[in-house]
Amino acid sequence: MKKLQLIIAALLLSFSCVPEEKINPEVDFEKMMIRIAELEIAEEHLDSYLFELKKEAKASMDIENGVISIFPMYEEEHPTQITIVEIYADKKAYEAHLKTPHFKTYKTTTMEMVKSLKLIDMNAVDPETMPLIFEKLNPDSVE
Repeated sequence: MKKLQLIIAALLLSFSCVPEEKINPEVDFEKMMIRIAELEIAEEHLDSYLFELKKEAKASMDIENGVISIFPMYEEEHPTQITIVEIYADKKAYEAHLKTPHFKTYKTTTMEMVKSLKLIDMNAVDPETMPLIFEKLNPDSVE
């Protein structure tokens, strides 16, 4: 249950980091692709892995319009356990993300650092409430 609460908090934080002008009003919340990536990183590579992960997440958020969230976090008591909340405008945006130079660099650079990877596709329980997150986090944008 604690992990679920952490993921929900991360989702909220990830949306709060999106500048208002970067919120795409064309996003169809019914088509969004939500994925959780759970990774275990070899302890001796943790610093290098985190460096590469930060670069990749920032590039994805800065460059790719279809990337809504790449929000990496680690377990407090087990820092080699990484969870990434990924939200894409749709499956096409996800597929485009996989072809970007920054993602390919991240993947090839970190391949030997990752001990395990589990990708979990998720569905929003109530996609209609998703836009409310933006309104609450950007109250000045609501007239």
